[in-house]
Amino acid sequence: MGLDIPGATGACPDAAHLDERGAEDLLRGICFKTGPPRTVGVELEWLIHDRARPDLPVEQDRLDSAVDAVRALPLSAALTFEPGGQLELSSQPAGSLMECVETTAADLAAVRGSLGAAGLAPVGLGVDPWQKPRRRLREPRYEAMEAALDRAGPAGRAMMCTSASVQVCLDAGEEEPGPLGYGRRWQLAHLLGAVLVAAFANSPFRQGRRTGWRSTRQSLWADLDPGRTLAPGHGRAPREAWAAHVLDTPVLCIRRESGPWDVPEGLTFREWIRTGSPRPPVQADLDYHLTTLFPPIRPRGHLELRMIDAQSGPDGWLVPLAVATALFDDPEAAETVYRAVKPLAETAGAAAAPRNPLWTAAAREGLADPELRAAATACFGAALPALERMGASEAVRGTVAAFTERYVARGRCPADDLPDPGDLTDPSLLSDPSTLTDASTLFDPSTPSRPGPPERPARTHEDLVSGRPTIPPHPGKAASA
Repeated sequence: MGLDIPGATGACPDAAHLDERGAEDLLRGICFKTGPPRTVGVELEWLIHDRARPDLPVEQDRLDSAVDAVRALPLSAALTFEPGGQLELSSQPAGSLMECVETTAADLAAVRGSLGAAGLAPVGLGVDPWQKPRRRLREPRYEAMEAALDRAGPAGRAMMCTSASVQVCLDAGEEEPGPLGYGRRWQLAHLLGAVLVAAFANSPFRQGRRTGWRSTRQSLWADLDPGRTLAPGHGRAPREAWAAHVLDTPVLCIRRESGPWDVPEGLTFREWIRTGSPRPPVQADLDYHLTTLFPPIRPRGHLELRMIDAQSGPDGWLVPLAVATALFDDPEAAETVYRAVKPLAETAGAAAAPRNPLWTAAAREGLADPELRAAATACFGAALPALERMGASEAVRGTVAAFTERYVARGRCPADDLPDPGDLTDPSLLSDPSTLTDASTLFDPSTPSRPGPPERPARTHEDLVSGRPTIPPHPGKAASA
């Protein structure tokens, strides 16, 4: 979810007041910082569950103790906890994909070990299959956010407290046009994003029931306050479109040094500047306002790809990281993929993501949608040789190849492998999806189930960077889902 929690609680009283022109200049200057793509990062959110009974809520005292232990770890990544108790690791910007994989894998190994000592485990699903939204954090930010999002319905609380994602962070791109130009990357992200939703959909349940969506998480985002979660409209260059979108989006809250924060209704940031009420905004308020906008692609100097469900298994997270990095940062792959996804613009139509027909089909149908399946086949096919050109290890390439064969080549996504929530309580199904059968055996009683794969030794982060394969590259025995 990446709610971003700046440390400051209010504006400095002696800070300069912000005018409309100054706000526009700041937004155009800070949100698309251009240059050759060099860095990559990833933000991983995890649901925290009891290892033996993942369907039962974790008691607050037990979760607090586990949080304290994880906070004491010497991690490279920034560690935060989301309103429902989800854990988030935000990597430092890395100079290469493999550097990002190596440091993130090492951090995850430490976190899993610490949680395991408490009988807990991080679970990679886009939405909690069992629990109702229960907010565990009581900071003023979340009090205000809950009040603001409640105006649009219950999806806000569900998003805050029961969802988890993989967010990939990539450089905005070059100033010049071409496959790595920031304008092309911005357009590509809003079409390829739907393909990533479909390929990695992993949240078909909510509160013990199937929802009818492969990615219930994405459907929750589409149901939220549209001004806050939609992409900017068409027809303007990226910098101008984003600056206008930010200023014309209602303010979620106005911070105070003490007491509850104000939660105005319908007050855009532009109107706040013009009226100066209840106090004139300063740059710190604009910076904070940016953290309360949740479009599927958010420009923050770099591009945040925010549409991917959390992935199950010990190394499922690295597949969307590797695929997205390869498709955006390898020039040959970027050109191939742009041609492959450009026809999707006709399906998307004029409506902004994620509330257009393309993104709705991705969330509901996954790769069962023929158009998205064809695009995903081209995209994943381009990713594999790009990863080799980028110096990805044999293990990372094998993990991506296994996912491609298990899911993309068969028009499937991880949600298609999940049994009903009542049958998902076996911890092995959440920690190693290779034990799952395919959908035909889950939903067709006449089809005999297949035995699971032979037991494999535990994987370590060294496996991912040394070239040792982490999963066998053939359907039915992949642990990367």
